[in-house]
Amino acid sequence: MSVTPEALEAAHLIDRLERLARFAEQTDRLNPAQWDVLRYLARANRFSRTPAAVADYLASTRGTVSRTLASLESKGYVSRNQSSRDGRSVEFALTQQAEKALRRDPLLALAKDIEQATGGNVADLLDGLRRTLREAIGRNHGRAFGACFSCRHFRADIRPSSRTPHHCALLNEPLSELENLSTCVEQEPAAA
Repeated sequence: MSVTPEALEAAHLIDRLERLARFAEQTDRLNPAQWDVLRYLARANRFSRTPAAVADYLASTRGTVSRTLASLESKGYVSRNQSSRDGRSVEFALTQQAEKALRRDPLLALAKDIEQATGGNVADLLDGLRRTLREAIGRNHGRAFGACFSCRHFRADIRPSSRTPHHCALLNEPLSELENLSTCVEQEPAAA
């Protein structure tokens, strides 16, 4: 496989940034895998907080994710609940302790570094990273995940005066304004 030296240097820089962010995560009671799960759950909608969805998003095994979730539960960072949709599966929710931890997430320092390095003009970098992620997901046959509002099943403002004005046509479920922005395991990108 032939790549340009610049592309290889960019890959090395991303790898190095990831390692530095992981190092900063070691300073709390949480390990990097636990931080990853908390970040995912903070962004996931109510349909996407299952162990299987977490494992798919993190490209990890279900066993590893189950152990990580059990550890987070024993530390008081997540709570386990029966699924409100089918009653057989479980869903996880963040506790106040997790929300407090996420306010001091080491990844926020990297985000600040990105803002400073780009002079606040992050749009081009973000676009390039999104395209790179799509390529990597395709190459690895992964799931896309994504925000509801960018999904082909999303229906905006079906009930404009309601607390749940939007609708997911795939799951036939109402969506709130906050869920509209959340990450979903079922997301299928809308046609461009």
